[in-house]
Parts: sequence; structure tokens; C-alpha cells
Amino acid sequence: MTDDPIRRDGLSPRFWERKSLREMSRAEWEALCDGCGKCCLNKLEDEDTGQVDLTCVACRLFDDETCRCGQYEIRHQFVPECIVLTPENIDEHAYWMPRTCAYRLLWEGRPLYDWHPLISGTAETVHAAGVSMRGRTVPEFETDMDDWDDYIIEEPE
Repeated sequence: MTDDPIRRDGLSPRFWERKSLREMSRAEWEALCDGCGKCCLNKLEDEDTGQVDLTCVACRLFDDETCRCGQYEIRHQFVPECIVLTPENIDEHAYWMPRTCAYRLLWEGRPLYDWHPLISGTAETVHAAGVSMRGRTVPEFETDMDDWDDYIIEEPE
């Protein structure tokens, strides 16, 4: 039992610093998402090196204004290959996540950035920090797959 006060969203303050990814509740796990939208971008993986590059070519379900999936709960009906990141499969998929992703950062033993909504208290800081993909994507259905390498974007180290 903890003496920590509960946040307005019902989560314990700074739970991510006290719990492993596997110990988190579903609500805590979901709260880690910063809303940047980068996980909804199509990625290119070099077969020889394993290097993963993000493109600004967004999944057909991505909402460029909200930086969220337009059909999150039923996305697999439309995009069967969409990866559902879980505590059980993060070891397999963390490398595929954006470098700024909270799931990847915590998996790597690194802290969240100050702009993360769990730290800042507002979802807008990810956009203000220029980390989100709001207004910066092209739809996959308008972009030939052979041209995706023309849309690779740089990520912060």
C-alpha cells in the first residue's frame, strides 16, 4: 500500500519510476503513450543492419490533427499488421518504437522527457516541443510504397 496521493486521472504520481513495465496496470500502461503519433508511421528496416527509419508516411487510420489512431479499439479489423505493444512483447518490439517513445525509454532504463504529458500535466507539451507528428504526415494511400524512402524523417538521438 502506498501513501502517495492519487492524481486527477486516478494514477499514482510518477508510477513509472517505481514500477517495472510488467508491473503496471492497463491504465498505467496506456498513460505512458505521449500522443506523438510516431508509432503510427510506416517504418523502413534495413535487412542487413536492422536499422529502423521512421517515415512521415502515416497509417491509413492515423488522424494527423489529434495524433491518434482514428479506430484504436478496432484497428486490427482494418490494419491486421498493427503491433499491439504489451508488457509481454516489448522485448521483441521496443527497437521498432520511436526513440522518444516512453515505452522504449523505460525499457532502456531511461527517464521520460520533460515534455511528456505525465510530467508536464498536459497533452499539448508533446506538440509544443515539436516532437509530435501533428500536421507533418502524408497518408499511405496517397504515397507509393516504392517512394517511402523519400519520406524518412530524422529522430533525436
